[in-house]
Amino acid sequence: MTTSKEAASVLSTVQTVAVIGAGISGISAAAHLLRAGLSVTVFERSAASGGVWNYDPNPSLDTSYPNEKPSEGDYETSLPGQYAYRTPPPDTGYHRRRSQTTKDDDAVSISNEELAHAPPSACYAGLRNNIPLPLMSTSLASYPSNEPDLGRWTTILEYIRGIARDSGVDAVTVYRTRVEEVKKGPVSWTIRTLTLDGAEGTNRWTERGWVFDAVVVASGHYHTPRIPDMPRLKDWKADFPDRIIHSKQYRTPESFRGRNVLLVGGGVSSGDIARELDGVANKIYQSVRGGKFDLSASLLPESAERVASVEAFGPIAAGGTAGPDDHIPGHVQLLDGSVLSGIDNIVLATGYLTSYPFLGHLHSDTAPLRSAGEELLVTADGAMTHNLHKDIFYMPDPSLAFLGVPFHLSAFPTVDFQSQVIARVFSGQASLPTLAEMRDEYQRKVQQKGLGRDFHCYLHKAGELEYVAGLVGWVNQEARARGSSLEVKGHSDEWVAKYWQLRQDAKSVFDNPSAWGPE
Repeated sequence: MTTSKEAASVLSTVQTVAVIGAGISGISAAAHLLRAGLSVTVFERSAASGGVWNYDPNPSLDTSYPNEKPSEGDYETSLPGQYAYRTPPPDTGYHRRRSQTTKDDDAVSISNEELAHAPPSACYAGLRNNIPLPLMSTSLASYPSNEPDLGRWTTILEYIRGIARDSGVDAVTVYRTRVEEVKKGPVSWTIRTLTLDGAEGTNRWTERGWVFDAVVVASGHYHTPRIPDMPRLKDWKADFPDRIIHSKQYRTPESFRGRNVLLVGGGVSSGDIARELDGVANKIYQSVRGGKFDLSASLLPESAERVASVEAFGPIAAGGTAGPDDHIPGHVQLLDGSVLSGIDNIVLATGYLTSYPFLGHLHSDTAPLRSAGEELLVTADGAMTHNLHKDIFYMPDPSLAFLGVPFHLSAFPTVDFQSQVIARVFSGQASLPTLAEMRDEYQRKVQQKGLGRDFHCYLHKAGELEYVAGLVGWVNQEARARGSSLEVKGHSDEWVAKYWQLRQDAKSVFDNPSAWGPE
């Protein structure tokens, strides 16, 4: 890997930057990099920008059951030269099954090849923002003044695409192009991509190689479903494939009308789906583990009942089949000893794995959480991204940067600040500390927060504000040292006031007070 002196030398000569992903993170990065005078290419596997807010009535294809290997991602990367032919070989994963359970009536017919190449996002038809719009603004644009604070996904999507259009990011984005592999050569990064072109009902894949001085990974959190290895879940899915989905595949409540639905998980997606199913489903059960980030049961509709964690899925009754109006012929055993029967559908709101399949050489599906060493990005748990300075720069080679890794904060302004920092560093307007200094800071954070999911969580009091203030203070100090008056503006007083008001209003969101950390 690159030494600290070599990294400083490389960063001082960055001219070309690849950005992976055209959601709010990738668009923010590209916009600020373009402003800094760098040459930018954005790779987006779907046909349009928007990231997780880009609604597609078609749900993604089924993943494997269980799905606990982070390196596999939500698509199977190809081998170099694999797509020399127009039609993909039969062993590429494009035979994965699509679920019919939650398909939106407005969905258009598209091929499994298209769904596998660019899996649709987790956005569902009724998705609404749960953070007020004023806290989702960035330095790149403002929302229309007449928009309500909480609205549908369409408002957010228009905002993101407006930034892409007005900042020139659209013009440098290569759509329908999936990144297959990212590797560092002696000096530059090499990227291999696969572009899907459709003409007259046929699909054609084009492989291409690219070379860049630096890479920004902005591929988001919510793409690789975590499917836990629960006893017999795999068998239930095999026997009743349309009855069991991950929350990423949920689209509308209508297909659950009159059904008994088991939601597994107690987070935001589970709560949102429960509220959508209220008055549509016959009965809703929400099974939770009692984790500190489980939302309060008081937020559930009256038609929903919170139950204990799933211990196992029982055997399917001998000769068990189920017609369209029949229950699944089996029971669900809960940890408290109770049993659920008469279940029609199961939605696994079990979260997502941290995954960068195009950086497979920096993954290990066998290494324990504490065995990442100084090079791995993702270990077997898939719960965090290791070895990043300030949750952004890959310490062994800081010409590789990541966006949107922190969570439980206001994502839009945070990635905006992160993007400005990346642009300053890559354009030579700010310098990183030495590798030893970055390592020391990283280890202090490990000692403070521990490894795993909490490492990137900024929900504790002022955590988000302190993180952003640290980024802004650092690059502004660098600017002053260079005699520059071009400083990054941090959160406004108005924004901070709204932040504290939101925290106060959200006190009852979690039953477990430890979710908020020390106050």
